[in-house]
Amino acid sequence: MIEIIPASQRCYSDFGWLKTYWLFSFSNYYDPDNISFGDLRVFNDDIVEPGTGFPTHPHENMEIVTVVLSGSVTHEDSTGGRMTIRAGEVQRMSAGSGITHSEYNLGKEPVHFLQIWVRPRRKGGEPSYEQKSFDETLWENRLAPIATGNPKLKNCLSINSDATIYRSKLSSGRGFELDAGDNRRIFVYLTKGKLAVNGRRLSAGDQARADLECFLSIKADDDADFILIDIPSSKGFGYDSKTLKGTRLG
Repeated sequence: MIEIIPASQRCYSDFGWLKTYWLFSFSNYYDPDNISFGDLRVFNDDIVEPGTGFPTHPHENMEIVTVVLSGSVTHEDSTGGRMTIRAGEVQRMSAGSGITHSEYNLGKEPVHFLQIWVRPRRKGGEPSYEQKSFDETLWENRLAPIATGNPKLKNCLSINSDATIYRSKLSSGRGFELDAGDNRRIFVYLTKGKLAVNGRRLSAGDQARADLECFLSIKADDDADFILIDIPSSKGFGYDSKTLKGTRLG
């Protein structure tokens, strides 16, 4: 099953200093039917004005990945770390047992970035962060992992989760096929262009949520830039057919 969610259904908020789209229930936006997609709990598309930002705030038991699309954002946290994340760079912060941090735009232009939160494989642990710069050619006309819990995937950030976050930039007419397997979910968020997922059309800001789809065909109808996230499926969760028949006592 593939569900296409149009850009217009994202929750949009304009706080002056921050213009943001929340794809899942977050902060003062609550939709009981849109809490998460498997282990993917948060996906925010943020634009922060120069000289402003998020003051120090806490996180725990979450893998937080920041992907900067344009501009730069400066991160500072309770471990003493301070880093500036620029376009083409990605940061992973494992909140673990608890961490506080701030994020500010200290540049002269708005910063546009994606914040992706994934539930951890194990709770607790010492908080940590990691940052990596990627050459954009790595994801031209193919999928490139930028953060993963799969030890077989190299040259990307490591997260404490059974998930992989990819980035891709396809030229018009180019595409690929993906064998997701029968126990995975696939999430796609299109930031630019036009894309088809198993023939279903997406425009910028649209998202595709695929579950129980072993095979995916992804093709760009126009130059397309997108994030793809591979996470565990919920297949098999709940009762089997034998249990549902019940048992009568006495």
